[in-house]
Amino acid sequence: MDQPQAVCPPPSAGLSAGKRTLLANQYHQIRQQTLLLCQPLQAADYELQAAEFTSPAKWHLAHTSWFFETFLLKPHLSGYQPFHPQFAQLFNSYYNGIGQPYPRAQRGLLSRPALDQVLAYREFVDNAMQPLLSEPALVPLIELGLNHEQQHQELLLTDLLYCWSLNPLCPVYQPDQPLPAAISDNSWQEFDGGMHCIGHKPGKGFAFDNESPRHQVYVGDFALARRLTSNREYLEFIQDGGYQQPQLWLADGWSWVQQHQIQAPLYWRDSSAGLQQYSLNGLRPLALDAPVCHVSFYEADAFARWSGARLATEAEWEVSASGLDSQQGHFADSGRFSPSPAGTASGVQQQFGDCWEWTSSPYQPYPGYQPAAGAVGEYNGKFMCNQMVLRGGSCATPAGHIRASYRNFFYPHERWQFSGIRLAR
Repeated sequence: MDQPQAVCPPPSAGLSAGKRTLLANQYHQIRQQTLLLCQPLQAADYELQAAEFTSPAKWHLAHTSWFFETFLLKPHLSGYQPFHPQFAQLFNSYYNGIGQPYPRAQRGLLSRPALDQVLAYREFVDNAMQPLLSEPALVPLIELGLNHEQQHQELLLTDLLYCWSLNPLCPVYQPDQPLPAAISDNSWQEFDGGMHCIGHKPGKGFAFDNESPRHQVYVGDFALARRLTSNREYLEFIQDGGYQQPQLWLADGWSWVQQHQIQAPLYWRDSSAGLQQYSLNGLRPLALDAPVCHVSFYEADAFARWSGARLATEAEWEVSASGLDSQQGHFADSGRFSPSPAGTASGVQQQFGDCWEWTSSPYQPYPGYQPAAGAVGEYNGKFMCNQMVLRGGSCATPAGHIRASYRNFFYPHERWQFSGIRLAR
């Protein structure tokens, strides 16, 4: 039977004047929030880099300022003089079009500049940015810088968690809070297939370029689990020998398990006191009804096979989430930086916040995608290879940063982010 055709709305005229008037407040709030996240840290914590995929907190503070200096102040503020001539290289992450970045694996060696100089750099950049905040033509680029900083707020927390996890003292970033009541049911929510529009709706606020253009996709009828997979369910997978059954694993996943002797999610610890989990709330007994997190795509895919299910495609995920309020979720603003059990509401729960949800979709450009011109076009486009898409945000994501069209992406073996599982069929 022929499916009805979805109609994608045309682009709108652009940003509203009202949004421009709020930009200065947004700039101040987001920049201050990064500093607030650092308040629990001691001096040595700012220097930690336990693996190449992490960055020191001090580097995050400087790099987010480097972004505004490089893409806004230098090209658009007449007479601007950089804070320090070498910061252009030291705090460049991966933008090869504007110079050779300092090696990522060596960011932890940058004991200088000292923290007070990095904080002075932030203040210098913030003061210089003030006249540009009233320039309408620069609003999209400023918004990109602010959303970039919110991404680094999450990275600052997840990098710190990984670095602290190697410390036998098990440092505590934020004391734990009581968990909400949990439900055990994980029934299915069905969705009708057909033609659907996915991608960012033009004129509906900020979005990264990888969320566009909005386009039509066909999906068949599908169903999603009403909540995220719990620690209890994942423990059953482990106890049933899930990590010892090659038939459950993709070939690369099985090689990864064997090479690294993977036996459980990252941060799970077996002790004389029973199973424990290290988190930003410290070391504590494993919360069985909380969502399993810090699992790789390989682990998520193997668990889905073991469960007689699969992972959703990113199109299915977006179709299911498009009618939901993306502000209704457990985000970093709650002050509890660990996933929480699902509540008792009907319908699909935990679609936003708690854990990023692995999808089965490779990170590829949408039809007609064009990266931005110049070095800023390196932000997303050049990573569209060998990575998988995650959706929905996490307990370390700032509230207001996420939306149904948001596309996160990581390599399939990576699991230091708050990545979890939702089953589909």
